[in-house]
Amino acid sequence: MTTFLVWAPAARRVQLRAGRRSARAVRAPGGWWTAHAPAPPGTDYGWQLDDSPDVLPDPRAAWLPHGVEGRARVYDHAAFEWTDTAWTGRPLAGAVLYELHIGTFSPEGTFDGAIGRLDHLIRLGVTHVEVLPVNALAGEWNWGYDGVGWFAVHQPLGGPDGFKRFVDACHAHGLAVLLDVVYNHVGPSGNHLPRFGPYLTDGAGTAWGDVVNLGEPTVRRYVIDNALMWLRDYHLDGLRLDAVHALVDPLAGRGHPHLLAELSAAVERLSGELGRPLPLIAESDLNDPILIEPRADGGYGLDGQWDDDVHHALHALLTGERQGYYADFGSLTVLAKVVRDAFLHDGRFSSFRGRPHGRPIDRARTPGHRFVVCLQNHDQVGNRAAGERLTELTTPGRQRIGAVLLLTLPFTPMLWMGEEWAASTRWPYFTSHPDPVLAAAIGPGRLAEFERHGWDTSAMLDPQDPAAFRTARLDWTEPERPEHARMLELYRRLIALRAAEPELRDGDLTAVASGFDEAAGWFVLHRGTLRVAVNLAGEPRRVPLSGPAGELLLATGPVALDGAVAELGPETAAVVRTRATPAA
Repeated sequence: MTTFLVWAPAARRVQLRAGRRSARAVRAPGGWWTAHAPAPPGTDYGWQLDDSPDVLPDPRAAWLPHGVEGRARVYDHAAFEWTDTAWTGRPLAGAVLYELHIGTFSPEGTFDGAIGRLDHLIRLGVTHVEVLPVNALAGEWNWGYDGVGWFAVHQPLGGPDGFKRFVDACHAHGLAVLLDVVYNHVGPSGNHLPRFGPYLTDGAGTAWGDVVNLGEPTVRRYVIDNALMWLRDYHLDGLRLDAVHALVDPLAGRGHPHLLAELSAAVERLSGELGRPLPLIAESDLNDPILIEPRADGGYGLDGQWDDDVHHALHALLTGERQGYYADFGSLTVLAKVVRDAFLHDGRFSSFRGRPHGRPIDRARTPGHRFVVCLQNHDQVGNRAAGERLTELTTPGRQRIGAVLLLTLPFTPMLWMGEEWAASTRWPYFTSHPDPVLAAAIGPGRLAEFERHGWDTSAMLDPQDPAAFRTARLDWTEPERPEHARMLELYRRLIALRAAEPELRDGDLTAVASGFDEAAGWFVLHRGTLRVAVNLAGEPRRVPLSGPAGELLLATGPVALDGAVAELGPETAAVVRTRATPAA
């Protein structure tokens, strides 16, 4: 007999339908119901509540082969034959992350298709793969952030066994796997959670969906259990927590820790049990170091956070864009601040927000590897009206400069799939919502949002148009073409250089220094005895190295070393070893 549990505190009667059998559930403490039935793995099942004839999928279903509207299927996590028993994980310090979307990473758009491309990632030299959300959602393709079946893997991607094969194969290649998870809202389509209990907050919502009710202890447990499941049952190496600034925790500060602190404590215990690191990385636009400060000091105890200010500083500098949230960025003065302090807005006035924003970090106590930075990511590319990459927004020379800066900063660098070969494929927003009302509203809603922020919407595709999904897939013939192969070789050399030079991996932010000339367009970053010299101008520049030049380790264009000066060609970056004492 198999025992089934479901939380339905308001229900008067609950019936289990397993295969062709029915079993009356018995009320248990705390609003739970329990039922027993002969249901081996592979049996389809669902729940009926009160007088409704609907058979609903289990809110904790591990397998939804019929989609989020169909019955769940009994799944045995212990049945999968793992081969990674010797895997001990990889730390976040010294890591190079690679963000990818399973549905558009390979032509097949599946976990097995992605496995076929892992050799490319090994040759590239990245250490961690960060996968966009894979939980079950309505429709066939989607970015993944509209999930409603939190404990199940989306069947069109390959289902639960497909994901396990992918993780197992990554570990066999020496790659750690992080998963993007969404706990701030539930997707707008196929969501049956409110029929079971108060999973959501009445009258509250985000731009993406209904707010999760963190004031209910069982729902808090639902979130934490989900995180632990991915790490334990899928052998994942960490989680990226989506938009934690949208988490509404009414219990925090009322004799109860914030959900994120509660989560980090639970994951820390599991990490100790498993004997490998399980970093939690938050996405937040608050610029608040409370996320990564120790729980003992009142922080949430997470391991890292995305740092949008570094992205904005690089993007605005390389492209010249100043609209929307790029308004305060784009100067070398700003770049010098963010490479030292991680945030530009650390209590400073934000013109985009119209108020002071953020809080400073303690540079002496906060290592740089706790900040994940990027030139591009799914948000910054996909949330443009047409999904353009940097390839379309700046020159090849400035793209190369961006790559050099990204991979020599004192932070944890993250690449967006295809960036390494300057992919020309766009990555627009795409959905396949089966609800016709929702489907019809998606496009006009996005259009209005982009127009408010000043984007050119002339090339925007309707997210529901299958062409939006098809055009987002990477073109794997591009890396073989000369112009793309040169960029790929640069990324390989940069990642290898970062791995070989401890000074480039040093996260001590108190040791970071820089110099620049705003008018002349040159910038130099000091990393111990190494200098990362950049010329953004369209003509040669002489860049002072603050020490006699020794060895030229890497260059993206013409470079001549002359004593303590590097003469750089137009739009050129170089990494030079000096005979200087590291900057204080």
